[in-house]
Amino acid sequence: MNHSQHSKLSSLSHPRRTATAVAVALALTGLATATAPSSAAAPAAALAAPDIPVANVKAHLTQLQSIATANGGNRAHGRPGYKASIDYLKAKLDAAGFTTSVTTFTSSGATGYNLIADWPGGDPNQILMAGAHLDSVSSGPGINDNGSGSAAVLETALAVSRAQLKPTKHLRFGWWGAEELGLVGSKAYVNSLPTTERSKFTGYLNFDMIGSPNPGYFVYDDDPAIEKTFKDYYAGIGVPTEIETEGDGRSDHANFKNVGIPVGGLFTGASRTKTSAQVQKWGGTAGTAFDRCYHSSCDTTANINDTALDRNSDAIAHAIWTLGNEPTVPPGDVHENTTDVAVPDNGAAVTSSVTVSGRTGNAPATLKVGVDIKHTWRGDLVVDLLAPDGTAYRLKSSSSSDSADNVIATYTVDASSEAANGIWKLRVQDIAAQDTGYIDSWKLTF
Repeated sequence: MNHSQHSKLSSLSHPRRTATAVAVALALTGLATATAPSSAAAPAAALAAPDIPVANVKAHLTQLQSIATANGGNRAHGRPGYKASIDYLKAKLDAAGFTTSVTTFTSSGATGYNLIADWPGGDPNQILMAGAHLDSVSSGPGINDNGSGSAAVLETALAVSRAQLKPTKHLRFGWWGAEELGLVGSKAYVNSLPTTERSKFTGYLNFDMIGSPNPGYFVYDDDPAIEKTFKDYYAGIGVPTEIETEGDGRSDHANFKNVGIPVGGLFTGASRTKTSAQVQKWGGTAGTAFDRCYHSSCDTTANINDTALDRNSDAIAHAIWTLGNEPTVPPGDVHENTTDVAVPDNGAAVTSSVTVSGRTGNAPATLKVGVDIKHTWRGDLVVDLLAPDGTAYRLKSSSSSDSADNVIATYTVDASSEAANGIWKLRVQDIAAQDTGYIDSWKLTF
């Protein structure tokens, strides 16, 4: 995990502020005889997903440790240990029947590599992706940060192959380079995607540090459906969770989120210290970092909590099986306004309109409102959807602590009490001084 990314970007941008299941069952029968069972019981809601054997995940970590040891003690961008890590994963995925590609980028004068693996089949217009950064810092082998996420995503992909899963969505897996230098690899990948391709993503799941030795169980609070999927899993095994705040915006999901792709993920903590209240929930040691070897030479295979790694690996599989097998959504009736509307600084609310006609009855209970607002401090903004009769539906409230740029999101509104036809408006108001922006575009999808 890139520890300084969020604060660095904020200070640069805001210098004035301090701020199908049958096949699964057959595959599991063979799997149980070949590997030791995982210690974490799966909840009833996740029975279709396989139990990911923690021994398999740890075996990948042992290989990554050996690669680091043989290559100067690390697997950092531009170093031979990183490319050897890519080669190890690619060989496993190729043998399992994935279509793999290695893409390149340049950072700090060195060639970087991303590894992409596609599972054949599924709706190509509905892509579910899971990913993790594969690089370490130069000071150590990076087994928790982020061998843990990389290995768990790899083993989940291999479980898809063992099950010969036939998901409704197209499954894609990715491993990113140069995350530790500022999320460089994933940014290069996202930037390479045409807008039409980005629109096909139903979600990107990120896993960065999921085996911390003094672990917490943190869930990203980004896309509500993805967040609920992980929370439901953990509720099913009786493990409380907290919202992830330490690494928010500092890992690869930020690049996907910035272009409007729904994101979510898991995290077990880095340099912050575990509180007494968290020890009451999760065990461990109060007053000690979740990972005392964060970005250090001691981030080795000894720096892993097996229970956390096991639970999170199973949670990843649960999410892939659950979200990957949701019914695909046919293209909707889209009404869009792409005319820019300036949002005055600390001023009156402005609106942008779309006219809906030719429909019968009321709007749906799952009306999708896609919003793209460019602004240098999105916490200043209050955003509402106005129905044709003037009824306001709050999409986003203001927040003094929300320091990031832009509002690029899709909201779901229960508009079933509203007539579908008429003039719908997006209303935006900037309620604080010093930052400016504009409505770039917005759309309704029925």
